[in-house]
Amino acid sequence: MSLEVQDSEVDIVIAALQPNLTSFFEAWQPFFSRFHIIVVKDPDMAADLKIPSGFDVKVYTKSDIEGLLGATSINFSGHSCRYFGYLVSRKKYVISIDDNCLPAKDTAGMTVDAVTQHMINLKTPATPFFFNTLYDPYRKGADFVRGYPFSLREGVECMLSSGLWLHNADYDPMTHVVKRNQRNTNYVDAVMTVPLGAMMPVSGINVAFNREVLGPVMFPGLRIRKEGKHRWDTLEDIWNGLCAKVVCDSLGYGVKTGLPYVMRSDAEAGKALESLKDWEGVKVMDNVLPFFQSLKLSRTAVTVDDCVKELASIVREKLAPKNPIFAKAADAMEEWTKLWKSHGAQNA
Repeated sequence: MSLEVQDSEVDIVIAALQPNLTSFFEAWQPFFSRFHIIVVKDPDMAADLKIPSGFDVKVYTKSDIEGLLGATSINFSGHSCRYFGYLVSRKKYVISIDDNCLPAKDTAGMTVDAVTQHMINLKTPATPFFFNTLYDPYRKGADFVRGYPFSLREGVECMLSSGLWLHNADYDPMTHVVKRNQRNTNYVDAVMTVPLGAMMPVSGINVAFNREVLGPVMFPGLRIRKEGKHRWDTLEDIWNGLCAKVVCDSLGYGVKTGLPYVMRSDAEAGKALESLKDWEGVKVMDNVLPFFQSLKLSRTAVTVDDCVKELASIVREKLAPKNPIFAKAADAMEEWTKLWKSHGAQNA
């Protein structure tokens, strides 16, 4: 297998929630400059974007979203605007990093190339059916341990790479308030495949995926009430990741987590208390996790599109009666499959 990263196979997608992206782009210049970059401006932000020269950038605004999609039930505001970038990309792979993140340094003090590490994760097989205690057996210096069945050592295609963060960790508002001065300094030099059937909170802060295959399930489905512009105000990426994991499990694909890390700014960390009293995410997850843990898609769902349609139907049947936000999520999922067919597919 070739691990060489071709310029023509990757799009970088950035959701712009702040107008001045100068320091962000300058910090990422060594790793982003060779690739096409899609910047989607938060439709609620009025200020003009500031992006330095020297990059192959295409900026999409509220008028572009409305002009292309017309009337849609999907809300692309806030962090959800990045999904429009997924829709208009035409590359095989998409890498998305939040605009308040900078390149991290590893334990040796070397700057981490998040793009290359994500691509290594996606281009090497995943091993979801049996856990390897040396984690990713395809990394340099590792292999399959004694007792690992040889029949499983070819692995399966990895479709999703969920990276991590140093400094300001991705906590919910309650944890931010209780540990407001705590910062994550723990750099774990490891990548692992998430086992079959295991659920995980995929953070949209630092993520990459195979768009050609997984695109129909990479949608902004769930919006909690009073959703804001901070990560802890949202669950759209968590819901999206759970849906993607169920689909990957059903179709025999893999999901990895661990490297690469990014350095996440703590500029907004002190504002978590504002969200605390209104945050309904705890109650929502109490319903969501058991649902996904017990979910089995039918064998007749043989494509990602099939899986999303079936999943939306089950969400409407099982979760919507408990909370109207799930009915809206099912609507958005069904709408996304239509948008993907008309605007996202390679032949659209």
